[in-house]
Amino acid sequence: MVYICYNLGMSVYGIGNPLIDLLCFVKDEDIKNLSLFKGTMNLIDEDKREEIITYLKKKEIKYSCGGSCPNTMVTLKCLGVETYLAGGIGKDEMADMYKARLKETSVHDELVKNDSPTGTSIILITEDRERTMCTYLGANRNFDSKDVNLESVKNADIFYFTGYMFDTESQKRAIRKVLEKKKEYGFLVAFDIADPFAVGRYRQTFFDLITEYVDIVFANSEEARFLIDNYDAYECAKSIGKLCPVAAIKNGKKGSYISKNREIFEIPVYGSSKPVDTTGAGDTYAAGFLYGVEKGYSVSDSGKIASFLAGEIISQIGAQFNENKSKELRDYLESNFPTSY
Repeated sequence: MVYICYNLGMSVYGIGNPLIDLLCFVKDEDIKNLSLFKGTMNLIDEDKREEIITYLKKKEIKYSCGGSCPNTMVTLKCLGVETYLAGGIGKDEMADMYKARLKETSVHDELVKNDSPTGTSIILITEDRERTMCTYLGANRNFDSKDVNLESVKNADIFYFTGYMFDTESQKRAIRKVLEKKKEYGFLVAFDIADPFAVGRYRQTFFDLITEYVDIVFANSEEARFLIDNYDAYECAKSIGKLCPVAAIKNGKKGSYISKNREIFEIPVYGSSKPVDTTGAGDTYAAGFLYGVEKGYSVSDSGKIASFLAGEIISQIGAQFNENKSKELRDYLESNFPTSY
């Protein structure tokens, strides 16, 4: 059996964008009317945020705590892995809502308040269940290297971040500060590319990061195509797998491919073929895979756990599991994937 790593300290430190998600079901014509690119993450300013909210005022909106890296940290904690979440929030009611959610899930709260509003992500779900995200970063833009708690970094065995962090100079400095401690502290680095347009903006930067620092990289087939310039997910797994030890390429309804030291594993898709909401599928896949890493599972089993959990999250509305569902999932994993150390 091939292992990614053995029992570590069972903790993950993440820097991300804590956002309050506003979920709303819309039609394709609404996406066009708002001049948005369907199925992508659109960075918006405060004026565009107000325009969209005004447009949606007659529709039902569901509020929840989200953000890509935060979703992964919350899910990992719900599975029993200690997690730390760092990021920027405001001094407003939405910030209080977010801190309450972290307290409820027992994620270590490393959020830093500043004078900007707490960030929001407006998630528009069309009839085909595709989601278009409109993200207002708000207070996240002010999170900087000075806000990183190196004691928490030192206590973690995996550092996790996403490509979304590279849209601000301050957040890039924070990421670099942690990466520079990789050799000294000895943690693994897991990186989720997160968005194809991010690859378009930072392709060479991502290449350099993956080659120099990253141990585990996550990408969907579209992000991998932008990075490698190849439409075949299997070939992308091979190519990216030459840059770092582990590359997981998600290929939608066809499953995923994982390269471990250039050996390719094909992972089947699990869960509903008719998803309710695809929001958070990639975040949950990353959480499932990292759970497997922390447990010392084989690449194949880690991939199966990732695929299973992604299938579970798209069968509900929202990108995080509730307490009852989390317990059900923990029991299932413990029964079907006995610890291997």
